[in-house]
Amino acid sequence: MGTTTPEHDARIAGMVFGSVWPHYVAKVEKKGRTVEELYEVVEWLTGFGTKDVQRHIDGGSTFAEFFDDAELNPNADQITGVICGYRVEEIETELTRKVRYLDKVVDELAKGKTMEKICRGS
Repeated sequence: MGTTTPEHDARIAGMVFGSVWPHYVAKVEKKGRTVEELYEVVEWLTGFGTKDVQRHIDGGSTFAEFFDDAELNPNADQITGVICGYRVEEIETELTRKVRYLDKVVDELAKGKTMEKICRGS
């Protein structure tokens, strides 16, 4: 299940990161996790600190722009599992896979996984 359609990939690339961020925040807070923990997993995945994330939100960055600017953690390929009906590790389109990595670590945070497990031991 690693093949996404070109339309799906284009839609994800053009989505504005800042429009999704409040959903990430709501998801983790609803499950008793903090925004600080959310920033921590985002920083682990992308290298972006709080100010960098806010700059992308304020600047209206798309996911394509957000991940073009990111330095993906070398352990990101250890993120596995199903998100939005796709097995993350099998997604062929690089940007779509990166966005789903982010979705997956946010999901794991909301589901109560420890920071060490989410951040793949690093």
